[in-house]
Amino acid sequence: MFHADKTQELVDKAAKLVEQATQSGADRADAVVVRGRSTSVSVRLGKVEGTDASESDSFSLRVFVGNRVASVSANAGFEAAELADRAVAMARVSPEDPFATLADPQDLAKSYDDLDLFDPTEVTSAQLTEAALATEEAALAVEGVTNSSGAGASAGMGGLVLVTSEGFSGAYMGSRFGRSVSVIAGQGTAMERDYEFDSRLYYADLDDAETIGRAAGERAVRRLDPRKAETGADVTVVLDPRVARGFVGHLASAINGASVARKTSFLREMMGERIMKPGMRLTDDPQIVRGPASRPFDGEGVRGTLLNMVEDGVLQTWFLSTGTARELGLRTNGRGVRGGSNVNPASTNLALEPGSVSPQTLISGISSGFYVTEVIGQGVNMITGEYSRGASGFWIEDGELTYPVSEVTIASNLKDMFMNTTPADDIDRKYGTASPTLAVEGMTIAGK
Repeated sequence: MFHADKTQELVDKAAKLVEQATQSGADRADAVVVRGRSTSVSVRLGKVEGTDASESDSFSLRVFVGNRVASVSANAGFEAAELADRAVAMARVSPEDPFATLADPQDLAKSYDDLDLFDPTEVTSAQLTEAALATEEAALAVEGVTNSSGAGASAGMGGLVLVTSEGFSGAYMGSRFGRSVSVIAGQGTAMERDYEFDSRLYYADLDDAETIGRAAGERAVRRLDPRKAETGADVTVVLDPRVARGFVGHLASAINGASVARKTSFLREMMGERIMKPGMRLTDDPQIVRGPASRPFDGEGVRGTLLNMVEDGVLQTWFLSTGTARELGLRTNGRGVRGGSNVNPASTNLALEPGSVSPQTLISGISSGFYVTEVIGQGVNMITGEYSRGASGFWIEDGELTYPVSEVTIASNLKDMFMNTTPADDIDRKYGTASPTLAVEGMTIAGK
């Protein structure tokens, strides 16, 4: 049982660690407890292939001695004094880091909201097995589906406790439930694969197993008998929402303060400049109630607020943690994520806001183009913005989706792609990175 009432006990242990660290010689310190519990079941062709379950509370103590920093981790049952002494000893022999520090007291959250992130519903292994089997069965029932790559169902709960020597103490919990399936249509060398999944904070919000399975099967069958597209330039490529989310993820990486500080972002010189069409807006909001990536405070105890990362097509700010902001001569905006002794910035509930036309209307104006449902490969250079990836989907003729297309490459530069993007109105905000269907003009296609 994952007891919510254990939280105060963990807060007290974290506070004891911080106190012991200062007694051992640390100038500043913070302690994090990451709680985790997960159960998952995987099935294939009607049989259970695996069942996994885990539960843990992991402690991490970070200490500062001047500009030197070190971090140590332990599971429950550690001796606070021993852990603190070890961390301080490590810090004293570590190289100096002029940017590593705790969040300024003035930036720390004085209070924070309950964002309703935790669903206490207990889902048994038997229920997960039943859901996974039903999802696969629904997919296999679609005419044309010939095999299964497997289905799964999962339930997880977790939490974060943070205590700092600067006076912050906080904790929150969250839950996550999921279902997925991948199936194959066709025979021999003419086989095609596709998948579907759903992931939610609250169990009752999950799409039912039959809906997920049927969608996966229909996607796979629709891809049968693909052709290669003709090689051409200046092609309008339409990104299906699940591909568009990855495209928006590239933008998030390019405006991450850590990438800017390392000079590994092709947008590092573009602050205050236009990077998208007028009217385009990219938002990031960690305070959404039941948001998929919400958090009442970040990994440093700072309460983040809604940010318009891009407003009317103009880049407004970077994702910043305290250390990254300090390196850039700026101030944190509450996007810090803990990872050992480091805190790096990251997005929360990120959304490329929708446009005013439906996907059908967006596509109807394209006489010849490519609707992409899947991309493969790692052909994205975040330093230069060069973009080249394998893709599959459907050819657009006279404003309609026609035959399936595979084994082609789409290419451009992300700077040009961002400037030539038009969004539809079909955004689904159940994902941590959300995007509507996107039409990207002026791309190159390498096919036959």
